Amino acid sequence: MSSVKSVKRWFLVHKWTSLICTVFLLMLCVTGLPLIFHEEFESLEAPLAKGASSSGARASLDRIVENGLEANPDKVIRFLFWDEHQPNTVSLSLSDSVDAPPTNFKIVVMDEYTAQVLDEPNVQEGFMYTMLQLHTDMFMGIGGKLFLGLMGMLFVAAIVSGIFLYGPIMKKYDFGMIRTQRSKRLKWLDMHNLLGIVTISWASVVGLTGVVNTLSDVVLALWQQGQLAEMVAPYQNAEPLEGQLSSLDGAFETAREADVSMEPYLAAFPGTAFSSRHHYAIFVKGKTPLTERLVRPALIDAKSGNLTDMREMPWFVNALFLSQPLHFGDYGGMTLKILWALFDIVTIIVLISGLYLWFARNKALKKQMTRIVQAAGDASQAANESEILTLKNEED
Repeated sequence: MSSVKSVKRWFLVHKWTSLICTVFLLMLCVTGLPLIFHEEFESLEAPLAKGASSSGARASLDRIVENGLEANPDKVIRFLFWDEHQPNTVSLSLSDSVDAPPTNFKIVVMDEYTAQVLDEPNVQEGFMYTMLQLHTDMFMGIGGKLFLGLMGMLFVAAIVSGIFLYGPIMKKYDFGMIRTQRSKRLKWLDMHNLLGIVTISWASVVGLTGVVNTLSDVVLALWQQGQLAEMVAPYQNAEPLEGQLSSLDGAFETAREADVSMEPYLAAFPGTAFSSRHHYAIFVKGKTPLTERLVRPALIDAKSGNLTDMREMPWFVNALFLSQPLHFGDYGGMTLKILWALFDIVTIIVLISGLYLWFARNKALKKQMTRIVQAAGDASQAANESEILTLKNEED
């Protein structure tokens, strides 16, 4: 009896967690499918910068920044970074002001050798931008992210409850059994159960990493208030920076010397959310496939050019960095992308079949209830007719 009660409880958990999150999970799976191949789509939608040089000496980063700002005199620079998919180029992220909202930015692609502007792509429009925004926050900012994180948690709960339901069900049947000779609803139920259990590992990984990714703003705030605040504490009462900043090339060289096993890939300028008002934040990453997702910040005094501090990122930041490629399967080449896409399609089928089963079951229950009510009505009418006939006989 306790086993039956347990199965009923798990059924209720599975039913309601699935119903609440299914529509949003469908949206995430549909928008996530093209995002798996975002690099390929982006190369079609906005071709990579062409005409970049590949010989001679690289231009200094200070000159690249200077030329980029000269071409955009009404902007300020917030970030400089390398895009591994655009060789021989350096990208600048410009904005109206250092403390402007994160969505206020303009990308300028520079030639790494000649320091000339190659392209100014608008990355805030187009099909892939729409898919990404729907997938990350539904154009609702941090509120949308946290809501989708809650849906992801319900999805994980639905997976766990599905595991506990599948075991007792399959004690009576062979694994992978599909009852094609029975009703259409039973056939879809067996298909739903089979596909769900086959994709359970993938769905669990993608669901959990998706939840972690929705917490990116929370993770950034915790890092800013924790580790970053500790690193810049000696500059709390320092005078504001005035005049020209120290050499950006020198800042990168200082970061390389601080840890020769890692390579700088991004610079956050003073005043941005990833640095302080007195520092360049040079982010370095590992040089091997196993360490390239592990990032460390080196704070370089933007006036003197000296290293202020360099630390390992907290575990929760590393968890975020590691979950991002795992979520989209973009760390194993095209083969893994195709595998991720196939699992995504199967999960869409599982979600749609789950909705169908719920509607079909409700329809069947309504029909059954109608038959019961009709039968009860017929019985009542027969009883009334019998009683009337009895009274009539008595009167006669």
